[in-house]
Amino acid sequence: MAATATSEDELDVDADHTLTWYLAAPGTRYGFCGRCGATLFWRVDDRPDHVSIAAGTLDPPTGLHTDSALFVAEHGDYHAREPAVTEWPGDQTSPPGG
Repeated sequence: MAATATSEDELDVDADHTLTWYLAAPGTRYGFCGRCGATLFWRVDDRPDHVSIAAGTLDPPTGLHTDSALFVAEHGDYHAREPAVTEWPGDQTSPPGG
Protein backbone atom coordinates (compact mmCIF):
# COMPACT_ATOMS: atom_id res chain seq x y z
CA MET A 1 0.00 0.00 0.00
CA ALA A 2 1.24 3.47 -0.82
CA ALA A 3 0.28 6.23 1.61
CA THR A 4 0.96 9.82 2.51
CA ALA A 5 -0.29 12.12 5.29
CA THR A 6 -1.43 15.66 5.98
CA SER A 7 -2.90 17.76 8.74
CA GLU A 8 -6.67 17.68 9.07
CA ASP A 9 -7.05 21.34 8.05
CA GLU A 10 -5.24 20.64 4.74
CA LEU A 11 -7.55 17.73 3.82
CA ASP A 12 -10.29 18.54 1.30
CA VAL A 13 -12.81 15.79 0.54
CA ASP A 14 -15.05 16.39 -2.47
CA ALA A 15 -17.74 13.86 -1.58
CA ASP A 16 -17.70 13.84 2.21
CA HIS A 17 -21.37 12.74 2.28
CA THR A 18 -20.18 9.24 1.28
CA LEU A 19 -17.30 9.21 3.80
CA THR A 20 -17.82 6.82 6.72
CA TRP A 21 -15.51 6.41 9.72
CA TYR A 22 -14.98 3.05 11.40
CA LEU A 23 -13.39 2.46 14.81
CA ALA A 24 -11.13 -0.49 13.92
CA ALA A 25 -9.39 -0.76 17.29
CA PRO A 26 -9.21 1.44 20.34
CA GLY A 27 -7.55 4.67 19.22
CA THR A 28 -7.55 3.87 15.47
CA ARG A 29 -10.22 4.96 12.98
CA TYR A 30 -10.48 4.28 9.25
CA GLY A 31 -12.32 6.50 6.79
CA PHE A 32 -13.79 4.64 3.84
CA CYS A 33 -16.19 5.18 0.96
CA GLY A 34 -19.70 4.31 2.08
CA ARG A 35 -20.57 3.29 -1.50
CA CYS A 36 -17.71 1.04 -2.63
CA GLY A 37 -15.92 0.30 0.67
CA ALA A 38 -12.48 1.57 -0.44
CA THR A 39 -10.15 2.57 2.41
CA LEU A 40 -9.37 6.27 2.04
CA PHE A 41 -7.87 7.51 5.33
CA TRP A 42 -6.89 6.47 8.81
CA ARG A 43 -6.00 8.31 11.96
CA VAL A 44 -4.87 7.50 15.46
CA ASP A 45 -6.11 9.30 18.56
CA ASP A 46 -2.64 10.19 19.83
CA ARG A 47 -2.14 12.37 16.69
CA PRO A 48 -5.57 14.03 16.29
CA ASP A 49 -4.46 16.59 13.69
CA HIS A 50 -2.68 13.99 11.50
CA VAL A 51 -4.59 12.09 8.78
CA SER A 52 -2.94 9.31 6.78
CA ILE A 53 -4.18 9.00 3.19
CA ALA A 54 -4.20 6.02 0.83
CA ALA A 55 -2.17 7.46 -2.07
CA GLY A 56 -4.27 5.69 -4.70
CA THR A 57 -7.22 7.91 -3.78
CA LEU A 58 -5.47 11.11 -4.88
CA ASP A 59 -5.98 12.72 -8.26
CA PRO A 60 -2.80 12.98 -10.35
CA PRO A 61 -0.45 14.65 -10.52
CA THR A 62 0.14 13.87 -6.85
CA GLY A 63 3.74 15.02 -6.61
CA LEU A 64 4.41 12.05 -4.32
CA HIS A 65 7.65 10.06 -4.36
CA THR A 66 8.42 6.77 -2.65
CA ASP A 67 10.92 7.22 0.18
CA SER A 68 10.79 3.76 1.75
CA ALA A 69 9.42 0.29 1.04
CA LEU A 70 8.45 -2.35 3.60
CA PHE A 71 8.65 -6.14 3.27
CA VAL A 72 10.74 -5.98 0.09
CA ALA A 73 11.97 -9.54 0.70
CA GLU A 74 8.39 -10.56 -0.09
CA HIS A 75 7.78 -8.22 -3.05
CA GLY A 76 5.78 -9.35 -6.07
CA ASP A 77 7.41 -9.72 -9.48
CA TYR A 78 5.56 -6.56 -10.63
CA HIS A 79 7.34 -4.34 -8.07
CA ALA A 80 10.26 -2.37 -9.51
CA ARG A 81 12.88 -1.81 -6.84
CA GLU A 82 14.48 1.63 -6.87
CA PRO A 83 18.07 2.08 -5.64
CA ALA A 84 17.28 5.46 -4.02
CA VAL A 85 14.47 4.02 -1.86
CA THR A 86 15.15 2.87 1.71
CA GLU A 87 14.15 -0.80 1.92
CA TRP A 88 13.00 -2.70 4.99
CA PRO A 89 13.27 -6.40 4.06
CA GLY A 90 10.89 -7.79 6.70
CA ASP A 91 8.96 -6.87 9.78
CA GLN A 92 11.50 -4.56 11.42
CA THR A 93 10.28 -1.55 13.32
CA SER A 94 13.14 0.57 12.00
CA PRO A 95 15.26 0.58 8.83
CA PRO A 96 18.32 -1.67 8.65
CA GLY A 97 21.13 -0.13 10.67
CA GLY A 98 18.66 2.36 12.23
